[in-house]
Amino acid sequence: MEGVEEKKETLPAVPETLKKKRRNFAELKIKRLRKKFAQKMLRKARRKLIHEKAKHYHKEDRQMYRTEIRMARMARKAGNFYVPAEPKLAFVIRIRGYPNLKSVNELIYKRGYGKINKKRIALTDNALIARSLGKYGIICMEDLIHETYTVGKCFKEANNFLWPFK
Repeated sequence: MEGVEEKKETLPAVPETLKKKRRNFAELKIKRLRKKFAQKMLRKARRKLIHEKAKHYHKEDRQMYRTEIRMARMARKAGNFYVPAEPKLAFVIRIRGYPNLKSVNELIYKRGYGKINKKRIALTDNALIARSLGKYGIICMEDLIHETYTVGKCFKEANNFLWPFK
C-alpha cells in the first residue's frame, strides 16, 4: 500500500454561468412562493369578508321579516290595523308584483348577466362584480342581490350593471 499512490479524483468545477442560473432560479422560486402565499392570504381574507357580509344580510333580512310580523301582532292585539310599508322594488315581467328575497336571489343567480365593456357577460365569478362595482362597495353576488332587493344607496349603479333579463 505504500507504493500505491492514491489518485485524488477532482470534480470538474461548476461553471459560473450555471451557478448564476441556479442562484437566480432559487431566488425566483422564493419570490414566486411568497407571491403565491400573499395571494392565498388575500383570497382567504376576501372570502371571509364575503361570508361575513352574507351572514349580516341574512340576519338583517330575517330581522326585518320578524319586525313586520311583530308589528302586525301588536296592532292586532291592540285592536288596530297594521299597514306594512310599500314595497320599493317591483317585479315587472310577464307577471307583475312585488318580489321577495328568494325570487330576486334566484333571478340574479340564474339569469343574471353583467354589462362589462358594453358586453353581456355571465356573472360566474365575484371578481367580475368587484372589478365593475367595487368602487361602490359591491364586491360579491350577495352584495349585488342585497343592493337590488333593498333598493339601497347604490341601486342605480347595481341595476345599470345588470343586463336586462331574458
